[in-house]
Amino acid sequence: MIAHLVFDPLIAWPVLWALAGVAAVMLALALWRGLPGWFLRGLALASLLAALAGPSLQNEDRQGLSDIVLLLIDESASQGLGARSDQTRAAVARIEAQVAAMENTELRVKRIADGADNTGTLAMTAMAAALAEEPRARVAGVILVSDGRVHDLEMRPDLPAPFHLLLTGEEADWDRRLVVRNAPAFAIIGEEFILKLMVEDQGRVPSSVPRFADLTIAVDAEPPQTYTVPVGEELELPVVLPHGGLNVLQFEIAATGGELTTRNNAQVVQINGVRDRLRVLLVSGEPHAGERVWRNLLKSDASVDLVHFTILRPPEKQDGVPVDELSLIAFPTRELFVEKISEFDLIIFDRYRMRGILPMSYIDNVVRYIREGGTVLVASGPEFGAVDSLYRSPLSEVLPVAPTAQVIERGFRPKITDLGRRHPVTEGLEKYAPLPADGDTPGWGRWFRAIEVEQLSGQTVMEGPDGVPLLVLDRVDEGRIAVLTSDHAWLWGRGYEGGGPQLELLRRLAHWMLKEPDLEEEALTATAAGNRLTVTRRSLAEEPPGPLTVTGPDGAQVVLEMQALSPGKFQVVWDAPAQGLYRLEQGDLTRVIGLGPASPREFEETIASGEAVTTGRDGAAWGSLTRLEPGLPDLRRVSEGRPVTGRGWIGITPREAWVTTEVRQAALLPGWIWLALAAGLSVSAWLIEGRRGAKA
Repeated sequence: MIAHLVFDPLIAWPVLWALAGVAAVMLALALWRGLPGWFLRGLALASLLAALAGPSLQNEDRQGLSDIVLLLIDESASQGLGARSDQTRAAVARIEAQVAAMENTELRVKRIADGADNTGTLAMTAMAAALAEEPRARVAGVILVSDGRVHDLEMRPDLPAPFHLLLTGEEADWDRRLVVRNAPAFAIIGEEFILKLMVEDQGRVPSSVPRFADLTIAVDAEPPQTYTVPVGEELELPVVLPHGGLNVLQFEIAATGGELTTRNNAQVVQINGVRDRLRVLLVSGEPHAGERVWRNLLKSDASVDLVHFTILRPPEKQDGVPVDELSLIAFPTRELFVEKISEFDLIIFDRYRMRGILPMSYIDNVVRYIREGGTVLVASGPEFGAVDSLYRSPLSEVLPVAPTAQVIERGFRPKITDLGRRHPVTEGLEKYAPLPADGDTPGWGRWFRAIEVEQLSGQTVMEGPDGVPLLVLDRVDEGRIAVLTSDHAWLWGRGYEGGGPQLELLRRLAHWMLKEPDLEEEALTATAAGNRLTVTRRSLAEEPPGPLTVTGPDGAQVVLEMQALSPGKFQVVWDAPAQGLYRLEQGDLTRVIGLGPASPREFEETIASGEAVTTGRDGAAWGSLTRLEPGLPDLRRVSEGRPVTGRGWIGITPREAWVTTEVRQAALLPGWIWLALAAGLSVSAWLIEGRRGAKA
C-alpha cells in the first residue's frame, strides 16, 4: 500500500497563490512593525490557505507484475543447415528451463518461418509484432536464436530491454554458390546480350578445395553443355535467345565435398524473347476500298516498320503524260525483292497483279524466302482468278489454294469452320458478336464478294458462301503462307450491318504469320502461382494429345491426364511438391519452367554471421552476440545500467512493473477543524497583542 498527499483546491490555483502572496505581505508588515502576535497570525493565515487547498490523503493498493522475456526462434530454411537445428533446440530448452526457475518471470515464445514470396527471414518484423502484443514496461529482455541471416534489418524496432542474439552455426563452415548478376526480364530475339555469372566461395574454405568448378548450361530442353570455370572471377556469357516467348536458361555448378549446401549451386533464369522492330513489306496492286485496312492495322503498332507501295501506274499505261511531270516514286524492285528481301518479317500482297513490274526471278526469290522461314500473306480480289494472277507465277508452288476463275458476287456472312474453332487465329471470335437463334453463324455483317478456290493444302479456318475457303493457312518448309479470298474485310471496320471482329482477326493473322508463340497451333504452355502449376495444351486435335509427363527437380516423374477446357484447348492444374525446375513432355512437345526461385533468398548467403543484426544504423552496438558453438550461456538478472552480457552468460533487467488495484482518498482534516484552528490562532494572537499593549 502506498500513501500520497493530494490537493483538491476549492478555488483556482492562481487565486490561491495570489491570496498566499497577500498573506505573506501582511505577515512581513507585522514583523517589520514588531507586532507581538505576528507568528500566530501567520499560522492562522496558513490554516485558512490549507483549508482552501483541500488536502487529502490518497492510499493506493498496488499488485506487482511479472517480468516478460521474449524468445524469438528462427525456423527458416537456412536454420536447417549443418548442426544449427540441434543447436537451436538445445538453446531453447536451456532458456525455457532457466526462465521457469526464475521468480516472477514469464517467457513468450515466437517462431519465425520463411517469409512469403521469397522474402527471406523477417525476424525484425516478428520482433516488432511480439513487442506490440506485450506491455513494454514488463519486457525484461529479448532473445533471438538465429544464424544472423536476417533480411528486414530496416524494420528494426526500438527495444525497452536488453537484446541478445544467440548465433547458431560453426566457425569452420564454408559454402560455394553460383551468382547471376544481371539477368534481364526481356531480351530481343536474335540479338546478343551479356549475362554475368560468378562462382563464389564463402566462409573458411579449406586449402584442399580446387579453385575451379564445372559449370553446366542448358537452354530450354536442349542438351546441356559443361565448361570448367575459375572460382571468384566474374564471367561474361554471350547469350542469343533462340525464340520468342519464355526462354528458360539453367546454370548449375557441380557439388564440392564439404560445402554447407548445394541449394545455391543452381540458378534458373527466365527471359521473355521479344522482337525489336518488325519489318513488313505491303505491296498494293491497285487502289480499292479496303486498301488502307492493312496499312492502318500495321501502322497502329509502334513496333512495326512498314514499307508500303501502291502500284498506281502499270508499265503498259500510255496516256501521254510527260515523265518529268509525274510525282510517283519508282518501285525499287531489285532492292526490295533481291537485296533486302530477307530483312522483312512479313510480305503482304494486297490485290496484286502480275503486270511485268516483278520479273519471275523475283517471285522465285519470294518462294525461296518462304521456304527459308519467311511469311507471305495474299489478300486477294477478283484479279486472283485472272490471267495475271499471282497463281500464274512461281508462287503457285507454295500457294495452298488454286483459283477457279469464278467470282461470287452476293452477300454472305463469314463462318468459322470446325477446325477454325480450334485454331488460335480464329478461336473464340464468336464472342465478338452475338449468336443468332440457330447458334451456327455469328451475327456479323455481310461481305459481298469472294473468290472461288480449290484447297490444295493447309487449313481452312473460315469459309464463305457454299463452303468456299475464305481464309486458308499453311506451313511451307520453315515458312508460312496465308490466303484471304475476299477483299471485303473492310466492311467490318466500317460497321456495316453491325460490323465484325476485323481488327482482332487481322491482328491475330499477322501475329500468327510472324510466328508469335501465343498463336502456335500445337503449343504446350505453363504458368506457376506459388507451388501450383497450370499446364495448357493447344492442339488442332479434338481429343487430348496424350498424357503429360512432369519431371521434377529430383528426377521423379509424374504422369497427368489433361481435361478439355474448350475446343482445341486442354488443361491440368497440379500442386508441385517442391520448388525447382520442372520439365514437361507431351508427345514431341517439351517445355521447362522454373517453379519458385532455384536458389531461394535463404540460401544466397549461408554462412552464419550476426554483426549486421547487433549493429545499429549509426554503427553503435544494438545488442549482444553470443555463439552457441562453444556452449550454452546462463541467464541472469542484472540491475539497470549494469553490463548485460559476459563470458558464458547473458542478462535480463527486472522491470518491477505494477498495477493499481484500489485507490482510497480521505480529507486530511475536516473543514470545521481548519476553521477552528484558524480562529483559535487568531484569538491567541489578539490576546497576546492586547496584554502587551496594556503593559505598555
